[in-house]
Amino acid sequence: MRVAGRHYTTVWAAGGDEPGVEIIDQRKLPFSFEVETLRSVGEVATAIRDMHVRGAGCIGATAGYGMWLAACECRGEEAELRGLAADLVATRPTAANLRWAVERQLAAILDGPAEGWAGRARAEAEAIAAEDAEWCRRIGEHGLPMIREIAAAKPGGAPVNVLTHCNAGWLAFADWGSATAPIYAAHRAGVPVHVWVDETRPRNQGARLTAWELANEGVPHTVVVDNAGGHLMQHGMVDLVLTGTDRTTYTGDVANKIGTYLKALAAKDNGVPFYVALPSSTFDWEIRDGVGEIPIEERGGEEVSVVGGLRGRAVTEVDIVNPGSACANYAFDVTPARLVTGLITERGICAASEDGISSLFPERGR
Repeated sequence: MRVAGRHYTTVWAAGGDEPGVEIIDQRKLPFSFEVETLRSVGEVATAIRDMHVRGAGCIGATAGYGMWLAACECRGEEAELRGLAADLVATRPTAANLRWAVERQLAAILDGPAEGWAGRARAEAEAIAAEDAEWCRRIGEHGLPMIREIAAAKPGGAPVNVLTHCNAGWLAFADWGSATAPIYAAHRAGVPVHVWVDETRPRNQGARLTAWELANEGVPHTVVVDNAGGHLMQHGMVDLVLTGTDRTTYTGDVANKIGTYLKALAAKDNGVPFYVALPSSTFDWEIRDGVGEIPIEERGGEEVSVVGGLRGRAVTEVDIVNPGSACANYAFDVTPARLVTGLITERGICAASEDGISSLFPERGR
């Protein structure tokens, strides 16, 4: 995607002789655009845990490059390699792409002599990132006809109003994004579209990241508080809800940023289609019951009690909660499959059900 007219992906190998990974530091957006270089597995783990990078696909791609650095650091010691792999997996417990990428890298690295570890790991990291971007591009292709159909039914060329939650854009993947890919495809195809952007507390990924992305792409959008979605739907101001997911069961239950479940309930009550976009790397093929089995990450309460923003020319943080009050910070919730209209994947759109998912991924049938 474009930043000031230049194409970027979210993670890539650093130039030069020394192994390194470069990322867009998402903590600094939208107030400054900074590229951070990571030179060790420890730095990659910190970047994932502390959300220098975030989003299912981006975490997976970054972890893939982290395993390249691990292969360089371990110098043929398999036990050490597996320990570093476990450290990476432990950084974010909910996202499926993270474990998927690390396990894929372990298989690639160990499939040959130790002297070839680094070369195989770098090649696999680049393949993971490229595959993630391509799958998201295909998600855009499959979602575009749905937006076209809605647009054709709108009077007088009115835009299709899409509600998003959190950031499932290109910053959350290697490129294109999941939930935003159909939006970008529609915009580039000349289909009029407008996006309602949930601010997405507590870290404001919608207000800070999704809005920044859409502005760079020239997509009309409006930022709203998280709790405005139900009101917008009641008054016919939302044609479609599109979200991403950090882990989806093989039966169609969806774990995504906290607050997604409430959007799905409001959509169901108001007859608004609720679609979830994901590459197949986000499926958890072992879990049936999302509510009971998906681990929900709990992050520090300071993310709730402290808000950062731009004041004048300086980025600053302010306390917004009564001093001494406890804060709970559940990072994700689970939307049951019965509330999901459909899943948009790189292979097409299917029902959020075991049969629907198996129809697109028969090789994973149980």
